Amino acid sequence: MTTKMAINAKEIFRNQHRLIRFIEQSIRLCSNQSLKTVQKHAKQQAEPDFQITTSISSEYTTAPEPIKHDKDVGQQFAAVQLAVRLAAPHQLQPKPDNDDALAFGKVFTDHMLKIYYHRSLGGWQRPEITPLENLVMHPAAKVLHYAVELFEGMKAYRGVDGKIRIFRPNMNMNRMNLAAKRSGLPTFEGEEYIKCLSRLISIDSEWVPHSEAASLYIRPTLIGIDPTLGVASSDSALLYTILSPVGSYFKADNDGAVSLLADPQYTRAWPGGVGNRKMGSNYAPTINVQKEAAQKGLQQVLWLYGEDHQLTEVGTMNIFMFYAQENGDKVLVTPPLNGLILPGITRDSILALTKQWGKFEVREEVITMPQVSQLLNEGRLLELFGTGTACVVSPINRINYMGTNLYIPTMEQEKPIHETIRETLTGIQYGKIEHPWAVTID
Repeated sequence: MTTKMAINAKEIFRNQHRLIRFIEQSIRLCSNQSLKTVQKHAKQQAEPDFQITTSISSEYTTAPEPIKHDKDVGQQFAAVQLAVRLAAPHQLQPKPDNDDALAFGKVFTDHMLKIYYHRSLGGWQRPEITPLENLVMHPAAKVLHYAVELFEGMKAYRGVDGKIRIFRPNMNMNRMNLAAKRSGLPTFEGEEYIKCLSRLISIDSEWVPHSEAASLYIRPTLIGIDPTLGVASSDSALLYTILSPVGSYFKADNDGAVSLLADPQYTRAWPGGVGNRKMGSNYAPTINVQKEAAQKGLQQVLWLYGEDHQLTEVGTMNIFMFYAQENGDKVLVTPPLNGLILPGITRDSILALTKQWGKFEVREEVITMPQVSQLLNEGRLLELFGTGTACVVSPINRINYMGTNLYIPTMEQEKPIHETIRETLTGIQYGKIEHPWAVTID
């Protein structure tokens, strides 16, 4: 009798779970249909400024070249080798109650991806997905003493159709391998790693927020773990990925814009350095300057370089300027990839999209603070905005430069270009616009 009651109770709970899932899916479906109806109505009411196409011409963007591995790297890992060890019930993490109120990088999912590299064992070892767990390493590990490490920032988005997508992952893998080469760390096959990442995301798919105000942040990381002191290439390494549901990256003003500290006494990167690589050593020295900005009531730091005070990056973002020439023609400009800035995936995407639109001139050239001040004084500076994976597009409304506040009219434009760019990119990421940049997770 007891056994029969237990079986019946188990069946009741299973059916209750199925009913809850059915109701949740029905609500999301209704919400998505309502959203699509509103979007369709709005589209009919407004004249679009740009033709959003479902493809991107090779004239405007190119796929990164495959990484050439050094001969001594050894064997590569493959996704077919992937082993999976699922978390036990007591290892499961509590899920957040409100997706729209998520802080950045404070909550992590149930599983992680790990791949070890040992030159003495022939190269890359078998990839594995495990429960989220602490790393164990020798206190002499190179990552702890010489900052032999690098990372990437990616996101998974739950689309309006319920599908999960990642955005241009091949670009992240290429950038990560370039940083590995510069750091004396082993390179790997990016496509194979994307397949492993996709499996990890599918396992923790319920952690991908059901909101367009949130997403699942993906943090691939590569560290040197040799248990020896001495500045040298790493014979042992760990490539791992953790996942975190996130909301907005940082707080902005009430109008959604950010204010900046531009102090030329601080420099983030220099020619011949690694400002164009995503290494932790680029970020630690910026923290104290960020604190100084916060003490002055400013949200981010605008990093300058050289005697002419060139604009390089905004915090961890690339920067764009939209202005009018003397003849009235509009120009969108961003600093060139001259080694001082990170080759952002969002940056590259914006350049490709806006060039394809053909509505204004798009340039890559040096921008200086004297130029910004002159354009502002002449009433020709229209918008400044930062771009990156974490924030997508972040408008700028004020710069504190040499003790003077420069008020940027980014939020005063009738049809700001940064909003059109953001809507297009998020439309691709959340499945409203079909595009080859959005890779669906099966």
